[in-house]
Amino acid sequence: MKVTVARIGKAVGLKGEVSLEVRTDSPETRLVRGATFETEPSSIGPLTLASARQHSGRWLVSFAELATREDAETARGAELVVEADDEDDAWYVHELVGLTAVRADGTTVGEVVDLLDLPAQDVLVVREPSGHRAMIPFIEAFVPEVDIDGGRVVVTPPYGLLDGEEPENTGETAGSPS
Repeated sequence: MKVTVARIGKAVGLKGEVSLEVRTDSPETRLVRGATFETEPSSIGPLTLASARQHSGRWLVSFAELATREDAETARGAELVVEADDEDDAWYVHELVGLTAVRADGTTVGEVVDLLDLPAQDVLVVREPSGHRAMIPFIEAFVPEVDIDGGRVVVTPPYGLLDGEEPENTGETAGSPS
Protein backbone atom coordinates (compact mmCIF):
# COMPACT_ATOMS: atom_id res chain seq x y z
CA MET A 1 0.00 0.00 0.00
CA LYS A 2 1.29 3.46 -0.85
CA VAL A 3 1.20 6.11 1.86
CA THR A 4 1.91 9.82 1.81
CA VAL A 5 5.03 10.85 3.72
CA ALA A 6 4.68 14.60 3.03
CA ARG A 7 3.14 17.20 0.74
CA ILE A 8 5.46 19.70 -0.93
CA GLY A 9 4.81 23.27 0.12
CA LYS A 10 6.11 26.60 -1.07
CA ALA A 11 9.57 27.27 -2.44
CA VAL A 12 12.11 28.70 -0.01
CA GLY A 13 14.99 30.71 -1.44
CA LEU A 14 16.33 30.53 -4.99
CA LYS A 15 17.98 27.09 -5.15
CA GLY A 16 14.97 24.77 -5.21
CA GLU A 17 14.48 24.25 -1.46
CA VAL A 18 10.87 23.65 -0.40
CA SER A 19 8.89 23.41 2.82
CA LEU A 20 7.07 20.18 3.60
CA GLU A 21 3.74 19.41 5.24
CA VAL A 22 4.88 16.23 6.99
CA ARG A 23 2.43 13.30 7.15
CA THR A 24 4.62 10.71 8.89
CA ASP A 25 5.27 9.98 12.55
CA SER A 26 8.97 9.47 11.84
CA PRO A 27 10.27 12.23 9.56
CA GLU A 28 13.82 11.76 10.91
CA THR A 29 13.97 8.25 9.43
CA ARG A 30 12.02 8.98 6.23
CA LEU A 31 13.64 12.29 5.26
CA VAL A 32 17.25 11.19 4.84
CA ARG A 33 19.68 12.20 2.13
CA GLY A 34 19.46 9.84 -0.83
CA ALA A 35 15.89 8.68 -0.13
CA THR A 36 13.84 8.43 -3.32
CA PHE A 37 10.13 9.17 -3.36
CA GLU A 38 7.43 8.45 -5.88
CA THR A 39 5.05 11.37 -6.28
CA GLU A 40 1.37 12.08 -6.82
CA PRO A 41 1.03 13.28 -9.49
CA SER A 42 3.64 10.91 -10.89
CA SER A 43 4.74 13.43 -13.54
CA ILE A 44 6.64 15.40 -10.83
CA GLY A 45 8.85 12.50 -9.71
CA PRO A 46 10.50 10.40 -8.70
CA LEU A 47 12.40 12.80 -6.44
CA THR A 48 15.69 12.12 -4.64
CA LEU A 49 16.27 13.92 -1.35
CA ALA A 50 19.47 15.99 -1.48
CA SER A 51 19.16 17.69 1.93
CA ALA A 52 16.74 18.02 4.83
CA ARG A 53 16.70 20.30 7.85
CA GLN A 54 14.32 21.69 10.40
CA HIS A 55 13.90 25.43 10.78
CA SER A 56 11.45 27.01 13.22
CA GLY A 57 9.51 23.75 13.51
CA ARG A 58 9.19 23.25 9.74
CA TRP A 59 10.96 20.77 7.49
CA LEU A 60 12.88 22.36 4.63
CA VAL A 61 14.25 20.01 1.97
CA SER A 62 15.87 20.04 -1.43
CA PHE A 63 15.69 17.42 -4.15
CA ALA A 64 18.34 16.61 -6.75
CA GLU A 65 15.75 17.08 -9.51
CA LEU A 66 14.60 20.54 -8.35
CA ALA A 67 17.55 22.90 -8.87
CA THR A 68 15.77 26.27 -9.07
CA ARG A 69 12.94 28.14 -7.40
CA GLU A 70 10.91 27.70 -10.59
CA ASP A 71 11.41 23.91 -10.45
CA ALA A 72 10.33 23.94 -6.80
CA GLU A 73 7.18 25.94 -7.58
CA THR A 74 6.11 23.41 -10.23
CA ALA A 75 6.29 20.66 -7.57
CA ARG A 76 4.17 22.56 -5.04
CA GLY A 77 1.25 20.46 -3.81
CA ALA A 78 2.75 17.15 -4.96
CA GLU A 79 2.71 14.32 -2.44
CA LEU A 80 5.75 12.22 -1.60
CA VAL A 81 4.63 8.60 -1.40
CA VAL A 82 6.28 5.34 -0.36
CA GLU A 83 5.29 1.71 -0.12
CA ALA A 84 4.34 0.87 3.49
CA ASP A 85 3.56 -2.25 5.46
CA ASP A 86 0.23 -2.54 7.28
CA GLU A 87 0.44 -2.04 11.04
CA ASP A 88 -2.10 -2.92 13.71
CA ASP A 89 -3.76 0.15 15.26
CA ALA A 90 -2.26 2.43 12.60
CA TRP A 91 -4.42 4.41 10.22
CA TYR A 92 -3.52 6.58 7.32
CA VAL A 93 -5.15 9.82 6.27
CA HIS A 94 -6.60 8.30 3.09
CA GLU A 95 -8.29 5.57 5.18
CA LEU A 96 -9.88 8.04 7.61
CA VAL A 97 -11.07 10.76 5.20
CA GLY A 98 -14.70 10.13 4.27
CA LEU A 99 -15.57 8.10 7.37
CA THR A 100 -18.69 9.11 9.27
CA ALA A 101 -18.03 10.42 12.78
CA VAL A 102 -20.65 9.24 15.27
CA ARG A 103 -21.18 9.45 19.02
CA ALA A 104 -21.25 6.26 21.09
CA ASP A 105 -25.07 6.26 20.86
CA GLY A 106 -24.90 6.28 17.03
CA THR A 107 -25.80 9.96 16.54
CA THR A 108 -24.01 11.32 13.48
CA VAL A 109 -21.58 14.15 14.22
CA GLY A 110 -20.22 14.70 10.71
CA GLU A 111 -17.64 13.47 8.20
CA VAL A 112 -13.89 13.10 8.68
CA VAL A 113 -12.18 15.47 6.21
CA ASP A 114 -8.55 15.41 7.38
CA LEU A 115 -6.01 14.26 9.94
CA LEU A 116 -3.53 16.90 11.05
CA ASP A 117 -0.11 16.02 12.42
CA LEU A 118 0.34 18.63 15.16
CA PRO A 119 3.19 18.80 17.69
CA ALA A 120 1.18 17.56 20.69
CA GLN A 121 -0.81 14.83 18.90
CA ASP A 122 -2.69 14.10 15.71
CA VAL A 123 -6.04 15.88 15.32
CA LEU A 124 -9.06 14.47 13.50
CA VAL A 125 -10.86 17.17 11.50
CA VAL A 126 -14.61 16.53 11.28
CA ARG A 127 -16.93 18.62 9.09
CA GLU A 128 -20.25 18.93 10.89
CA PRO A 129 -23.57 19.33 9.01
CA SER A 130 -23.44 23.07 9.83
CA GLY A 131 -20.15 23.33 7.91
CA HIS A 132 -18.17 23.93 11.11
CA ARG A 133 -14.90 21.98 11.24
CA ALA A 134 -14.38 20.39 14.63
CA MET A 135 -10.81 19.50 15.59
CA ILE A 136 -10.83 16.44 17.84
CA PRO A 137 -7.55 15.19 19.36
CA PHE A 138 -6.92 11.75 17.87
CA ILE A 139 -6.40 10.01 21.19
CA GLU A 140 -8.24 6.97 22.53
CA ALA A 141 -10.17 9.01 25.11
CA PHE A 142 -11.84 11.10 22.35
CA VAL A 143 -11.74 8.61 19.45
CA PRO A 144 -12.23 5.24 21.13
CA GLU A 145 -13.13 3.30 17.98
CA VAL A 146 -12.04 3.39 14.35
CA ASP A 147 -14.02 1.04 12.12
CA ILE A 148 -12.60 1.36 8.61
CA ASP A 149 -14.68 -1.55 7.25
CA GLY A 150 -17.85 -0.12 8.85
CA GLY A 151 -17.09 3.36 7.48
CA ARG A 152 -17.18 5.15 10.83
CA VAL A 153 -15.26 6.49 13.79
CA VAL A 154 -16.77 6.82 17.24
CA VAL A 155 -15.97 10.16 18.88
CA THR A 156 -16.47 11.30 22.46
CA PRO A 157 -15.17 14.88 22.33
CA PRO A 158 -15.16 17.07 25.41
CA TYR A 159 -17.86 19.74 25.70
CA GLY A 160 -17.26 22.73 23.47
CA LEU A 161 -15.50 21.11 20.51
CA LEU A 162 -18.67 20.61 18.48
CA ASP A 163 -20.76 23.40 16.98
CA GLY A 164 -24.03 24.21 18.74
CA GLU A 165 -23.46 22.14 21.86
CA GLU A 166 -25.52 23.18 24.84
CA PRO A 167 -24.34 22.63 28.41
CA GLU A 168 -26.11 19.82 30.19
CA ASN A 169 -29.12 20.95 32.21
CA THR A 170 -28.50 20.24 35.88
CA GLY A 171 -32.01 21.26 36.93
CA GLU A 172 -30.74 24.42 38.65
CA THR A 173 -31.14 27.90 37.25
CA ALA A 174 -28.91 30.77 38.17
CA GLY A 175 -30.57 33.36 40.38
CA SER A 176 -33.72 31.38 41.09
CA PRO A 177 -35.24 31.87 44.54
CA SER A 178 -34.96 28.97 46.94
